Amino acid sequence: MAPKLDTAQMHKYWTKTSALMWTIFALWIFFSFVAPLFAVQLNSIRFLGFPLGFYMAAQGSLIAFVVLCVWNAIAQNKIDEEFGVQED
Repeated sequence: MAPKLDTAQMHKYWTKTSALMWTIFALWIFFSFVAPLFAVQLNSIRFLGFPLGFYMAAQGSLIAFVVLCVWNAIAQNKIDEEFGVQED
């Protein structure tokens, strides 16, 4: 059974969790909508032999999403451990 947190601890926990969530959401918006808007301009740059705009659409965004998922899991686990509400 998870330990009970007092109101101040719950507020700190939610503040940290919320900040992590909004940061990851902002990065998700960037890689989903903002980066593709600049695909034509990015095509003048080459990455691994491919135009960067093509690479970002085909691989870069997907890699970024996986990294965001892993980062979220690790960071949330650290927050949970800090407040003693981690899962076994």
